[in-house]
Amino acid sequence: MSRPLRVLLVDDDALVRAGLAMMLDGVPGDPAIAVVGEVADGEGVLAAADAHAPDVVLMDVRMPRVDGIAATRLLRRRADPPEVIVLTTFDTDENILRALRAGASGFLLKDTPPAQIVDAVRRVAAGDPILSPRITRRLMDRTAVQAGAYQRAREAMAGLTPREREVVLAVAQGATNAEIAAELFMSVATVKAHVSSVLTKLGLGNRTQIALLAHDAGLA
Repeated sequence: MSRPLRVLLVDDDALVRAGLAMMLDGVPGDPAIAVVGEVADGEGVLAAADAHAPDVVLMDVRMPRVDGIAATRLLRRRADPPEVIVLTTFDTDENILRALRAGASGFLLKDTPPAQIVDAVRRVAAGDPILSPRITRRLMDRTAVQAGAYQRAREAMAGLTPREREVVLAVAQGATNAEIAAELFMSVATVKAHVSSVLTKLGLGNRTQIALLAHDAGLA
């Protein structure tokens, strides 16, 4: 069995943190999950990450001093950062897109069933982004694109190889590495190599940002 996934909880509500800790800490399975720290405000995230070396951070959005979007952006700019799942009651389009563009690998609502939150932590740690189903549908239905985003996305995509573009489209459709490998007749290792190349070429931090770029370019 692999080592437990280390999770940091960031929420200004002590009751929410306690509930998440009870839900996640010591959950059996492979990998198991261990809650290694709690923070009541975004301003303490960097210090907590240094102290606890989490694999995944569950991040609230609205906090009194530094909000979760700003904290996510600061965290994801670091070398070898943990994955971030934004967990909130506020599912506005603005919050969703700001969180994902800041580098979050997932966006879940606080009414998400416990088993799905546990699954999301494991999936995000394994490199698969996760969104609540109704949020995914809203993003797919969203047609308004910020001024200039379409052209910038198209220009960025032009620098990719045809195979990399196929992988980008599959990522944007929510496919896992194994599903992409089966669809495009390549090994999982090759898929991972293509994803890494795309991230480097486009200056992106994770698969969710790949999907957003594909959406902006009108490919998803």
